[in-house]
Amino acid sequence: MPVTLPLWLLVLILLFAAVTFASHFLFPSVRWFFRKRMERAVSKLNTRLRKPIEPFKLARRHDTIQRLIYDPKVSEAVVRTANVEKVPEAVAFERARKYAREIVPSFSASVYFGFGTRVARWLSNALYDIRLGEVDDSALKVIDGEATVVFVINHRSNMDYVLITHLVSRASTVAYAVGEWARVWPLSWLIRAMGAYFIRRGSKGQLYRAVLSRYVQMASQAGVTQAFFPEGGLSLTGKPQKPKLGIISYIVQGWEPGKRDVVFVPVGLNYDRVPEDKVLVRAATTGERKFRPSVWSVITSTPVVIWRAIRLKFTPFGTVAVGFGDPLVLSRYLDEGGDETIDGIGNELMGRIAEVIPLVPVPLVSRAILSGAETRADILAFVKNDLVVAKSRNVTTPRRSAEQVVEDGLKLLAARKLIASTTSPVPSDSTRPVIEYYAATVEHHFASGA
Repeated sequence: MPVTLPLWLLVLILLFAAVTFASHFLFPSVRWFFRKRMERAVSKLNTRLRKPIEPFKLARRHDTIQRLIYDPKVSEAVVRTANVEKVPEAVAFERARKYAREIVPSFSASVYFGFGTRVARWLSNALYDIRLGEVDDSALKVIDGEATVVFVINHRSNMDYVLITHLVSRASTVAYAVGEWARVWPLSWLIRAMGAYFIRRGSKGQLYRAVLSRYVQMASQAGVTQAFFPEGGLSLTGKPQKPKLGIISYIVQGWEPGKRDVVFVPVGLNYDRVPEDKVLVRAATTGERKFRPSVWSVITSTPVVIWRAIRLKFTPFGTVAVGFGDPLVLSRYLDEGGDETIDGIGNELMGRIAEVIPLVPVPLVSRAILSGAETRADILAFVKNDLVVAKSRNVTTPRRSAEQVVEDGLKLLAARKLIASTTSPVPSDSTRPVIEYYAATVEHHFASGA
């Protein structure tokens, strides 16, 4: 017996059938196909990485979120929040789920190695002459290969993320703690795919802190290589800042003696030029930390940079130097009687970072200019003296001669019109704060108690 249906109903039935077929048969098969391809690619990658990609990073994001929100400590925080705020536990639980979705990354090996590290390598080498300080191989050899490695870095520029990604890419992947500035699509998607996790600076909610701390602890206990900036934000003055202790406390409190060790590797960065220097100096003057370059300035400056690069007139940003300090092996540090308080560990790490911040031409020349040197000969004499003092204190110095250091520093400052010329190295009142910013990056090496 024939059944007559309206055309719209037939289309609707076919549409539902197609969706059902896809969700039950097609999508799982496609996901399985790409998952297998990814696993083969990761296995191949792991053969050339010094520290293989951890299974924790390769887990499905949904599974990690579920594991996080049902963690006993998070559940306890949900109950406490519901009691304190007089809301149903289901409401507090959904808030925890929201936080977990916000924090947990969705690492993609193909994005990280196929796109991210290549862009990082190209951009780092296009803008800077990269100089690496000496690494103490004897200190590294005694580190347990199964330990969780955490790079702790002074925060000078948003280029820090790019530079460290480039330098570490041959050995391992690295997961960053990234601030709220990056929670803008499509940047947020790319950062999540690179394995970074977002944190809210200064969040006072105990539920949020519980979710964040448990994620950081789970990643650390699984051996995920991490990197974060203990200063908590970009230095507005150029000087190393006091540490913010949140991430440090989460890692230390989650560590259990006898299990996977934690190794903090201090990294000191210094630049001849950071792209944000004038923005940072202005923020230090106004006291407003929530600074951002205007959209209009980005729109207008980008074509200029591209055009100058095409015409081969783009001036590179000089040298960026990277210094590596003595690793702090958590178990050994505590066994040897180190200050076991979070404040003590944080101050110890910032001290080790400050010790290995390298000297580069622009900060050295800036110090000389601020000392009152008015001629090239005066600057050269001042820089020579600084280099002698720095070497006596085991500070990483440029490998070129003092004459070449002065030449490079003066050229970079003159090209940006921060001084009148290389023969008349006198800053104006408007450019002097920028000179002071760069001089401050190395000032601690020459303090009387250094």
